[in-house]
Amino acid sequence: MRCLAVCQTELVIRMLDEILLPSFEVHFLIESKPLARRLHEAGMNVTAADPRRTDTYLKADITPGTCVIVEDNGRRSLKKVLESIRDAGGTLVYVLGVGIADFRKREEELKSQFPELYYLALSELFGGPLLTEFSRSLTRLKVQQYQRFFSDAERVLILLHNDPDPDAMASGLALRNVLRRTKQTAIIAAVQGVTRPENLRMVNLLDIHVDVITPEQVSEYERVAMVDVQPHYFSGAINHVDLVIDHHPEQSGYSAVYKDIRADYGSTSTILTEHLRAVDANISERTATAMLYAIKSDTLFFNRQANRVDIEAFSYLYPLADAALIRKMEGAEITMDRLEYVLKAKQNGRMVEQVFCAFLGTSPREDFIPYVADFYLQLENVKWTIVFGIVNDSLVMSVRNLGYTRNAGEFVRKYFADIGSAGGHRAMAKAVVPLRAFRDKFGNLQADGFTDRVLTMALEFLHEHQAPEKKLAKV
Repeated sequence: MRCLAVCQTELVIRMLDEILLPSFEVHFLIESKPLARRLHEAGMNVTAADPRRTDTYLKADITPGTCVIVEDNGRRSLKKVLESIRDAGGTLVYVLGVGIADFRKREEELKSQFPELYYLALSELFGGPLLTEFSRSLTRLKVQQYQRFFSDAERVLILLHNDPDPDAMASGLALRNVLRRTKQTAIIAAVQGVTRPENLRMVNLLDIHVDVITPEQVSEYERVAMVDVQPHYFSGAINHVDLVIDHHPEQSGYSAVYKDIRADYGSTSTILTEHLRAVDANISERTATAMLYAIKSDTLFFNRQANRVDIEAFSYLYPLADAALIRKMEGAEITMDRLEYVLKAKQNGRMVEQVFCAFLGTSPREDFIPYVADFYLQLENVKWTIVFGIVNDSLVMSVRNLGYTRNAGEFVRKYFADIGSAGGHRAMAKAVVPLRAFRDKFGNLQADGFTDRVLTMALEFLHEHQAPEKKLAKV
């Protein structure tokens, strides 16, 4: 395709020449004769002419099918240039904004007179890739620093949260890969092991070994890293680690030599994908499969707390992973035990103002609670789910919402952070509170009382800062 580029800045000319060739037959039209001569001597297809004259474009033999690119560097003569191109029969016109502070305003101004043109800002075209490359360079520096710090340790511990989910386990595998270690020299462990059926299936299909350790055993390792969790989760049992990588909101009250916490990411596996890419690490099919499944799981396949970087990580990992194995892991979601607790929630739950709240009583496993919360969020007219039960003398609560209302993490922190562990994101959150501490604060409630009390708190929270309804004035 033939392209005429009307430019005055050498950097822009050389950049377009690099980008457009050989896909386009490019000819540059330049007002400055010395610049035109210099570029011609460099082997570029250049003509020196007045871009404000119509006959310049007639001589260039432009047609309605000629792609015309015009540099906009803020000069007043731009409109005259565009008029001349239009008068010569040019219709496929792109204006490239260079150094224009408010390019949206500039675009509107030009389109009011030339509605057929397309406006492109140089900063918009190249800002994204440039920022991505800078970000990757900074990530590379950070990864290389902690790689060196961990390199001389004989035994490394990669610690996950209790009952690890796919994101925690996949992140553990990924970090072990970044550190260039084996399962003998970098132990993946948790204080409480894996119990959920789909996670156990992931463990078996991908041959992931998660050791069970006590907080006291952590000091036996020369270097300690945490992924998908921060030290505050362990209620003061672990106050110092060497590395923290997490996508949950940053918490205080601990020290770490290195940390990479990105609360706007949908999964910790997304962060670790960037770490692996930054140092050009090879990613095995097993690790890629675990990470891809983790991103799908933590973001509910991009329906919850996901953004551009999660999609980019997913796209990068997809060709490296085993999609058939992921389908097998996903098949473990529904069990008879879980359906029993779904029915308990239906019997004991209450729905008020699109908030579904249910107390499940005593539960043998913690995973039933988030499963039921996720299940009821799929129901029509449900925007919030708050499901909780008693597990090992603690009240465990899972909160879910559609992500565009108030923050679920703020809700659990407001009411439960002072008596237990509480935190999360806008769309999902969790609280674990000793039952005795809950009753000391809220009273010795019976089954129905639990649901009523928590539902009251939720509605109170949602009504805070709510704009009053506007009343129609009578005319």
